Amino acid sequence: MATVVSINPQILGGTPVFAGTRVPVDSLFEYIKRGRTIDYFLEQFPTVRREQVEQLLDEAKACANPQRASA
Repeated sequence: MATVVSINPQILGGTPVFAGTRVPVDSLFEYIKRGRTIDYFLEQFPTVRREQVEQLLDEAKACANPQRASA
């Protein structure tokens, strides 16, 4: 499984971004919080792939419920 998040001090001062892009991961969560769809997010940030978004959401879900992730 490829790394979905990249942290590099040379890119946006080390802000976590989607790997291979300059799009901050926080942007996705802000869009979702404001009621936007994943499709809308991807239209706004075409350098991010759907697979990256899905993997990030899966990883966030596993962090929120670690007991289910290990089952």
